[in-house]
Amino acid sequence: MKIDPQLANTVAAVADEGTLDAASRVLRITPSAVSQRLKSLEQQLGRVLIVRTKPVRLTEAGEAVVRLARQVALLEHDALGGLGLDGDAPRARIPLAVNADSMATWFLPPLARLSAAHDLDFDLHRDDQNFTARLLESGTVMAAVTSEDTPVAGCSVSPLGVLEYRAMAERGFAERWFPDGVTPEALAAAPFVDFDRRDTLQHDWLTAMGVAPHGVPRHYVPASHDYALAVRLGLGWGMVPQQQSEETLVPLGGPPLRVRLHWQQWNLRSDLLDTIAAEVAAEARRVLAR
Repeated sequence: MKIDPQLANTVAAVADEGTLDAASRVLRITPSAVSQRLKSLEQQLGRVLIVRTKPVRLTEAGEAVVRLARQVALLEHDALGGLGLDGDAPRARIPLAVNADSMATWFLPPLARLSAAHDLDFDLHRDDQNFTARLLESGTVMAAVTSEDTPVAGCSVSPLGVLEYRAMAERGFAERWFPDGVTPEALAAAPFVDFDRRDTLQHDWLTAMGVAPHGVPRHYVPASHDYALAVRLGLGWGMVPQQQSEETLVPLGGPPLRVRLHWQQWNLRSDLLDTIAAEVAAEARRVLAR
């Protein structure tokens, strides 16, 4: 049995765009043609590939087909480049997963350089560094910045460096809430800023300081730039990446928290993917701690 690359690419387009109508505009065919392609491949494979919700949701079989479609597109782009036919190739679309703090502090500059040099379109998926590897497994992305050093099946992994966080607060906030120092009693009462309900950095630091995090007042600010801004404005204290520290913030002491980051990518012989990996690794060496 062979999977028609055109049909696989249609599944990927639907997954990317979220609806059959949106995919039809990208593929420049009618929505009924998109539906017919999906139906044809599902009948051929004897599997449901897409659950037709809004947005659509891939089944496990659909994820496998999308992985195939992305790998074929990547290898085709490399082959056209090797033949000197880059001008005849469509712009490559590269989906990547990255944690919010990396995106806010160091990850975008190498992508800007790569896009200018190679005519690439990046599709960034933001998630916590503990969860980005799942996007590799599903075929949603080709590579990811992740805290996981165990490679996802079919992927290679290499170290990037360490993103270091320190407990920081706006000066006026620190004077109000910690007049007698950063004591466990003061920390139990002072509000802090959480990124989201999966973020454990503040909880880990409080535990290290001898404070049970449950019950401590907190604000949720689920965007890295806005998170740092909330701390600078005195909304609460927070664990701030070293690259976002400013003179308006004062350290609260205690142990710094170090998150070791890794680059995982599909284990394909792809010049383009390797070029992206090399540029990202070079930026990480320049910016991140070792």
